[in-house]
Amino acid sequence: MGATILFESEAKSDIHVLDAAWSSPDTFAFVPDKLTISTDWLNAALDSLPNHLARNHFALLTSGSTGRPKLIVAERQRAESMARLLDEVQLGAAATQTIVTLPLTYCYAFVNQWLWARVNNRKLILTAGFSDPDALDREFERAQDAMLCLVGAQVPLLISLMEKARFPGIVRLHFAGGQFPQEHLDSIRDFFPNAMIFNNYGCAEAMPRLSVRLADATIPASNIGRPLPGIEFSTDTDGSLLFRSPFCASAFVEEDELTLTEQSAWIATGDFGRVTDDGSFELQGRRLEVFKRYGEKVSLPQILATVQLSWKGEAALFREKDGGGEDGCVLVLAPHPEDAESRLILRDFRKHHSRAQWPLRIEGSDHIPKLQNGKIDTSGLSVLENKTTYWRQRI
Repeated sequence: MGATILFESEAKSDIHVLDAAWSSPDTFAFVPDKLTISTDWLNAALDSLPNHLARNHFALLTSGSTGRPKLIVAERQRAESMARLLDEVQLGAAATQTIVTLPLTYCYAFVNQWLWARVNNRKLILTAGFSDPDALDREFERAQDAMLCLVGAQVPLLISLMEKARFPGIVRLHFAGGQFPQEHLDSIRDFFPNAMIFNNYGCAEAMPRLSVRLADATIPASNIGRPLPGIEFSTDTDGSLLFRSPFCASAFVEEDELTLTEQSAWIATGDFGRVTDDGSFELQGRRLEVFKRYGEKVSLPQILATVQLSWKGEAALFREKDGGGEDGCVLVLAPHPEDAESRLILRDFRKHHSRAQWPLRIEGSDHIPKLQNGKIDTSGLSVLENKTTYWRQRI
């Protein structure tokens, strides 16, 4: 169909290029400069779209829950409706500007910030994010009634790079793209004393939001609240969380397969979940994060929650099989822990988990690798150099 491909650097050089692409009726793809797929695959994926998607749509790339590249195609009118709904439910009227620290090609930043600013006539402030902390600090300092969108993996960077700074001009703070950083909630409130803090849940197929709730220290990070108006949640027989939304994407291409979606269809989020007694929903982990080891269910989010009881640095897990071929995981901490700190983590494992649920090893590293969108690079954890092993399973 010959859709235009717009690279992020073009929009960063002149944001009006992105505005022009949105105003043009022709469908366009907005993608990172560093692609994890070839341009030949991207062009073939765009060419596979049916004629009715050739106008008034846009496309973004995501790795989703599988780690494989996926092209998400969405209708502009639906996305604009989502941006307006987010302004209502997140009480966004108090914010007159939004500061971007994430790649604009990331669906969360694209809809929640760029499109939100466009449809609600707010100011968009682009930054280099935490790669230039001094410049970011200055933007935070001069912010006035600003909205900020972060992912949880950025919080340790905020704490280490900006120490005890205070940014009263930020009045709305959103987290998405992974589990809410509940363990740092007190520090976050210290940094942003005037901000209402929101836990957002969704996926690119949802464009991108499914639920939003105010952060609360008494509510577990795994609780995502209730679905947004017009959106429904359900679970299937194995506990997979499904959604149905009038704002959902129109199609996606994964590998070489095109899938068209309907607004009436139930779509998998990639997470396991359950409804709680009060009608809210609780996540139990992504499909790749929940597995059986010696017949016992292991949930990586639950393992991390236990680690964070006594560890205040960064922590991440990657999957690995043990010597007998049984599934397991490895815990990586950064920076390198003291021996006493690793013993505290083992104490908490003994208290909250059976031995089969413990990681195969506890390792320390200088850093946790991140993807461009700020999420943890899980595939890079296993090949990190200069790691130290602090403890190893014997079963």
